[in-house]
Amino acid sequence: MAAKLPPWARRILQGLIVGLGGAALALALWFSGALEVFELKTWDLREQLFAHPGAATDDIVIILLDQESLDWGSRENDLPFPWPRETHAVIADFCRRAGVKSLNLDVFYTEPSFYGVSDDERFAGAIAENGRVVGALFLEHVNATAKQWPADLPDAGLAVSGLGEWIASQKPKGLDFPLANFPTPGLAGAFSILGDTNLYRDPDEVYRRVTLFSTFDGRVVPSQALAAYMAGNPGPHSLSIRPGTLAVDGLRIPIDSEGRAIIRYRGPTNTHTAYSAAAVIQSELRLANGETPTIDPSALAGKRVLFGYSAPGLLDLRVSPMGGTYPGVEVHATVLDNLLSGDFMRPAPLWASILLLVLLCCGAAVAVSGVSRAWQSMLVYVVFLPAVPALGFAAYAAGYWLQMAAGTLGVAVSLVGSNLVSYSTEGKQKRYIKSAFKQYLSPVVIERLIAHPESLKLGGERRELSIFFSDLQGFTSLSEMLTPEELTTLLNEYLTAMTDIIQGEGGTIDKYEGDAIIAFWNAPLAQEDHAVRAVRAALRCQAELARLRPVFKARVKKDLLMRIGINSGAAVVGNMGSHTRFNYTMMGDAVNLASRLEGINKQFRTYTMVSGATRELAGGAYPVRELSRVAVVGRKEPVTVYEPMMPDEFAARKGALETFDRGLRAYYAGSFKEAEKIFAGNAALDPASAAYAEKCRELSAGPPEAGWNGVWVMTSK
Repeated sequence: MAAKLPPWARRILQGLIVGLGGAALALALWFSGALEVFELKTWDLREQLFAHPGAATDDIVIILLDQESLDWGSRENDLPFPWPRETHAVIADFCRRAGVKSLNLDVFYTEPSFYGVSDDERFAGAIAENGRVVGALFLEHVNATAKQWPADLPDAGLAVSGLGEWIASQKPKGLDFPLANFPTPGLAGAFSILGDTNLYRDPDEVYRRVTLFSTFDGRVVPSQALAAYMAGNPGPHSLSIRPGTLAVDGLRIPIDSEGRAIIRYRGPTNTHTAYSAAAVIQSELRLANGETPTIDPSALAGKRVLFGYSAPGLLDLRVSPMGGTYPGVEVHATVLDNLLSGDFMRPAPLWASILLLVLLCCGAAVAVSGVSRAWQSMLVYVVFLPAVPALGFAAYAAGYWLQMAAGTLGVAVSLVGSNLVSYSTEGKQKRYIKSAFKQYLSPVVIERLIAHPESLKLGGERRELSIFFSDLQGFTSLSEMLTPEELTTLLNEYLTAMTDIIQGEGGTIDKYEGDAIIAFWNAPLAQEDHAVRAVRAALRCQAELARLRPVFKARVKKDLLMRIGINSGAAVVGNMGSHTRFNYTMMGDAVNLASRLEGINKQFRTYTMVSGATRELAGGAYPVRELSRVAVVGRKEPVTVYEPMMPDEFAARKGALETFDRGLRAYYAGSFKEAEKIFAGNAALDPASAAYAEKCRELSAGPPEAGWNGVWVMTSK
């Protein structure tokens, strides 16, 4: 039945089948967890690109015991770490003076102060007087001391409506803890509330999610962020939970089956206003002495303040989507920010994510199956491959985590799969042409034949070409030194390196003759800059051979040097040969001249030579030096030839080249002795000068006939 469908319907059906297959593969990998690490990294990228302050960001202040504070304590007060708790009391006093809304101390006080009972008593008095201070406890599965809530320590009295039913239905694994570490008895009772400092890490050790409460000994224990929220907003508080949602005083927070919410980061570290502990302590002491403080207490008025560690040696730096040095207290501050702003991220609905993935995969596959040209396929790729990332970014802006890894993979598989299916079911003529002619024609010519199969006939056209001839110096003697197998290996490596450059510059390889390479530009495809491409290819080939020369020398015990000749001019180019076997090649006087220029390099001891026609067409794209006016065998009119160079080489040889040019002017003028003197003085720096010095000596010994025109006559090919 499918065979009776019209071509457009078959292509749509084919695309739908491939798209559904790509979607199925992506979904299988998604639900198996194989794509999790990639998805997490894409989420980090979204956070980094689009994180921005929230409504409550300016209401939160962080006080950091940073490296600067540690250095100050050691330098000014000879304080080793840990500092006396009296310093923490000073921070609490400053916050009380400022009138902060709440103060979180993200620090463990599980042991009595090293400085004695009076130190703890001073600290306990300061936090009790403040009245809205959150202390830190740590719930654990191992390595903790308490198995029960201390009888003399009141709890927060936090109740979560629907908790029992939610636990029964979701069966969370990490919500209940059997052990805990509490502050010392002398301090625990001074805090208005205790908050759990636990932070959830994803499998790659990055903190992206948070549990807002846990349970211990039958009690609900708030996180540091939730405790800060409660301390700054006196109760009563209403909490309820059901699958997918935790409600805090009417704010609906999306959660997963483990009770975890997705954190919306506000930016890199220090996005929330932060002060060093040293500056806060100095400010309080100055105020107590009637002096001007470093920090104006009004800057903290009405703020929610969190105190914690950021010095590297204090081991409270976490890995967040924003970077690898994010203090733990800043993570708590960010969660508090999300609570106050009411904008925790939420996962995109599963059904919507699956539907979107299937639609994109099918759409991509159908679009590719409906086009036939390479540029059209590329356009489809350009449209569909960025579609999932673009939607993922847009979803983030709307507050949703949309799966990007699975969608991107599914679309990519659908695009490639549709291309492969189209390749296997269509284009028989294209495959026939490639199979039949790949041994004879360049890839560019083959593509032209595919587009215009009617050109599979003998004939040519007159075109302006830039023609390239190259040959290895001393190849005959080299071939006698190597076995046929060694010679073949060497040639293949050399020819591959040179061919890659020529074709990379848009050139067409005409043929290889032993070690010689013959190529041309501006056919079969028109290239306005064909002369520039040819010269650039020659210079790149010489540079690549220079790079490979030590490798080849280790094998053949001599340096491999290459001569290149380039000419531009009119030639006939096209399919030439017999009716049963032909090649795309060129012929004409311009071709012959390019061949002669390659050989003429020997006379001037140069390795790259271009004609005046090529130099004129190249338009100064590369610096050149004039080498000579030469008369080649079989050509009446002399040709001015040049040696092109890379700009840096030309600049490095500027002095020697200027000397050569002075000698050349004297040579053209027939002043052979003067020219010989100039060239001889430059011979050590310039092989071409050495060649001219010898030529001038010959001409001085046997002066030319009258009518000297400066032409160097070549007597051999």
